[in-house]
Amino acid sequence: MSDPNPARVVADADVLAADLLVGGDAREALDIVREHSWVELIASDDLLAEAEGVVRELADDELARDWREKIDELRIRVEQSPGDHPVLASAHAGNAAHILSYDDSLRTAKIGTALQGRISVSVKRPDGFAGLFDAESLYEEVVGGEYLGPDRDARD
Repeated sequence: MSDPNPARVVADADVLAADLLVGGDAREALDIVREHSWVELIASDDLLAEAEGVVRELADDELARDWREKIDELRIRVEQSPGDHPVLASAHAGNAAHILSYDDSLRTAKIGTALQGRISVSVKRPDGFAGLFDAESLYEEVVGGEYLGPDRDARD
């Protein structure tokens, strides 16, 4: 098991949909990814299809299609085996250090035990991730040099 990349994040379908449709802590957490070119959103096609389905169900087909096009440009695509849990498979395949989810079952001891030895990942609610994210120290570790602040506009 290799060390996970601390600048790689997987957002569960619920967080991806909430970012688009609700805002709040989901948007705050994913704005961190959008604002920093060196922070990467990792997602399999299955994970994005699940989120797209939520958007389609809660909004409409056009918004779901537009969202999918935009998120495809942002994410780092990873493969997942059929039947795997989309979030966990994405984190594993993408060597991500963080999973953002509202699903409390992903933070249980049972899941932690099942993942032990396979993947080292921290599962957080979006507000927890946004509250703990320290761009300056992470930049120093991942990129090196002086952190000058966000290098992209989160709304582009």
